[in-house]
Amino acid sequence: MTRSDPRIDFEGEVWLRVGDEKMGGSTRIALLAQIAAQGSITQAAKAVGMSYKGAWDAIDTMNNLAGEPLVERLAGGKGGGGTRLTARGAQLVRNFQQIEQAHQAFVTQLRQDADCLSEDYRLLRSMAMRTSARNQFFGRIHAIRRGAVNDEVELALPSGQIITAIVTHESTQSLDLHVSAHAFALVKSSSIILMTDDQGARLSARNRLTGLIDRIQEGAVNTEIVIDLGGGLSVAAVVTNDSVTRLGLTVGQPASALFKASSVILGVPA
Repeated sequence: MTRSDPRIDFEGEVWLRVGDEKMGGSTRIALLAQIAAQGSITQAAKAVGMSYKGAWDAIDTMNNLAGEPLVERLAGGKGGGGTRLTARGAQLVRNFQQIEQAHQAFVTQLRQDADCLSEDYRLLRSMAMRTSARNQFFGRIHAIRRGAVNDEVELALPSGQIITAIVTHESTQSLDLHVSAHAFALVKSSSIILMTDDQGARLSARNRLTGLIDRIQEGAVNTEIVIDLGGGLSVAAVVTNDSVTRLGLTVGQPASALFKASSVILGVPA
């Protein structure tokens, strides 16, 4: 670093956590705050520069990690209802705003002291996990059954539902998986099979999450179906538009999300 370089400065961002998992940062909390102010997902998304789908994706993730709803819909009349924060959602916004104020005061103090640092001081960055998996679930390991080559791991969600994953012995050891440990499960929406009528059906899929269809977002070829699992949890599946028509999928309809244990990726908080 030469004297022509800009002076060292400090920046930082606050993230809330539930247990060991990140709940959200300033953008997600701003989305919640705008929902409280606007009473509308559409208007809140516009206010924070998100797409409507991106806003719902963020809400689904926060709900899943919190283990309870942060946003609830209000029944409306002819013009439709609105949305509002639950008590838990409002609490998160208040907590974040208080913590952010203290954090900004801390960063301001660091900036004032920055001139005392050596010119060759190197700023450190933290790395955040990024994944293409649409479904992210957080819970505790409920059971581990060891096999000849692979292990079967059961992850208990806050709602009590179980997700089963198949991992190698090496993965069990390297991730230090053990009963009661926190872990998260990643499942791609394309790995999920939807079923609306299981009468007489016999399936090899190890995992089945059942609920009511909450949203249907149709695209040019495929459609994203979001199933409300209750307790603030949801699961998204991507199916063809033809499948939506053939199954007669509608909002409010009971449905199950099926996926193989081999389709589940397990991880642990860093």
